[in-house]
Amino acid sequence: MLRCGPKHRCVSAADHRGMNSIASTPELIALIGIVFTLAGFVKGVVGLGLPTITMGLLSLVMAPAQAAALLVVPSLVTNVWQIAARPGLAALTRRIAPMLAGVCAGVAVGAGWLGGGAIDGVTAGLGIALFVYAALGLLAVRFHVAPRHEHWLSPLVGAATGLVTAATGVFVIPAVPYLQALGLEKEELVQALGISFLVSTVALALSLGHGGALQATTLVGSLLALLPALAGMGLGQWIRLRVQPVLFKRLFFSGLLLLGAYLSLHSLMATMHG
Repeated sequence: MLRCGPKHRCVSAADHRGMNSIASTPELIALIGIVFTLAGFVKGVVGLGLPTITMGLLSLVMAPAQAAALLVVPSLVTNVWQIAARPGLAALTRRIAPMLAGVCAGVAVGAGWLGGGAIDGVTAGLGIALFVYAALGLLAVRFHVAPRHEHWLSPLVGAATGLVTAATGVFVIPAVPYLQALGLEKEELVQALGISFLVSTVALALSLGHGGALQATTLVGSLLALLPALAGMGLGQWIRLRVQPVLFKRLFFSGLLLLGAYLSLHSLMATMHG
């Protein structure tokens, strides 16, 4: 049964028992389909955006842990799709392996944070992460990491990404700016992002499962969410060849900036008045 509290976040009764199921009403199901279609479309165009858009928008109407649980199957499949068709997978995976190990370690350390019950705090953290990520994108901030520094910086970036993932369900900060700083070719970067997101998704899924937020009914909902995500991604990949990607990215980051600001400020105000 879906219940909407005074803070306008719709939460199922199962949320209060560990978020063991996803609330289902026709309106919520339609919203989930629209969100995953949009998120898949953006990922098809720019190679990322599925977790950020999904977590950002669905956290407006459900607990962040529920949104993260719905994200698992679409994120797994779309990232496999993103990396499978490109050569050089083994070599690239070896290069960023220390970062991937750090991601797993960070998620393990932060296991339980996402579904720990402090919904407003988690949502505020999610909003801040989205805001920072969007600001870096809009400002076109570019870092450079020399190859000699990768061996010690990579695991630190991975651990930080894992902690942010465990707390918010979003795995783009600081992994994406770091991968962009490695000087990879365009297709290599897209593949590296897919590998990072795939490993982060698996680690997050294990964390959610350990915390009781990833039950059979949740996996069914996540599997169904795959269909609109794939449809959106297919359309996005078709559009990518016909639009100016710079303009599209600017619109994408602008929307994320506003969404992140709203989520963080709304949640912080709710906490202060709670």
